[in-house]
Amino acid sequence: MVSSWIAKFRLYLRHIFFLAQKEFISTLKDPRMRAMILLTAILQGLMYGYAATYELNDVSYAVVDNSHSASSRSLLAKIDSTGTFTRYATLGNSSQLADGISADNIIVGIVIPNDFESKLSRGDNALIQVIADGRNTTIASLAIGYVNTIVATWNAEQAGIYGVVSIDQRVWYNPNSKSNWNFLPSLIAMISFVQVIMLSGMSIAKEREQGTFDQLLVTPLSQTEILIGKALAPIVIGLLQSTFLFLIARYWFEVPFQGNFGLLFLAVTVFAISSTGIGLSISSIAKNMQQVLVYLLILLMPLVLLSGLATPVDNMPTILQYVTYVNPMRFAVDAVRRIYLEGAGFFDIYMDFIPMIAVAAVTMPLSGWLFKHKAQ
Repeated sequence: MVSSWIAKFRLYLRHIFFLAQKEFISTLKDPRMRAMILLTAILQGLMYGYAATYELNDVSYAVVDNSHSASSRSLLAKIDSTGTFTRYATLGNSSQLADGISADNIIVGIVIPNDFESKLSRGDNALIQVIADGRNTTIASLAIGYVNTIVATWNAEQAGIYGVVSIDQRVWYNPNSKSNWNFLPSLIAMISFVQVIMLSGMSIAKEREQGTFDQLLVTPLSQTEILIGKALAPIVIGLLQSTFLFLIARYWFEVPFQGNFGLLFLAVTVFAISSTGIGLSISSIAKNMQQVLVYLLILLMPLVLLSGLATPVDNMPTILQYVTYVNPMRFAVDAVRRIYLEGAGFFDIYMDFIPMIAVAAVTMPLSGWLFKHKAQ
């Protein structure tokens, strides 16, 4: 009895082994699959290693130095020498500082009062103001922490000469430093992007797999009409999802909405069109649903990673910063964040629309050409 069960189990394992062997051979036999397995691991490993970092480098900051003293210059020289911060400008007043943060030119602003040196010389505590852009709470917290460390080091070096410098820290656009204030508005773009690109990516490949592609071609509809019809459903579904996410962020999590809903809707619509163009292009070249899923798996994670959702684009290596210019999600995330949290108007974010429109202008005609080419 026992020997019979052992024999059956061995046969069971042998069947599994032979089937697994067959799958390995068929997978590795295809040169495209070999290249995909190797290149995906290498490229994504390098990309994640360089882009997914919370180390701060070249953080742009501006300073309003009302003291113009030797001690203020010494402190600022200490900040400049770390390599973590890069001085964007020395400004004349705090309103210019606000403009710089609003325009995304600087992440941190430092205000030194006019009585800075006199207080230190008397051995009193001198307070400086450090303002961070709270639209990315992680980066804001890290930047303020870095400034605190630098100031503490400077205090230790000046012990016995001056008093102690203290920091009054403020986070704009997110005064309580709630991480979901930064993340939830970004989800309005990200979740709709994933849904739109998957639906549009599977639409034509699904017709081929189900054997209805040829039937579709013999209908009275032109190929352009078919393509537009295929594009409309994912776009509308993406807009509905974005609306649901907006309502959740605004009314469930109570993230205050500062902007114009019409402008937010316009930004998401342009983004959905560009995403649909990418999805339809993938669907036009894929032979079946499995290929679509493989292409999407390769594409989606890098696009999300290089969007600036988790780490700022400015903190990425230069070559990856250039790559992000062809990623519509980078500009959608930036536009949605600024509209939602900052109340940005169209002329504040119109530069985000240009790359998204450019991607749509390339991918929509490309998907049409690929569709017609495959149909012939």
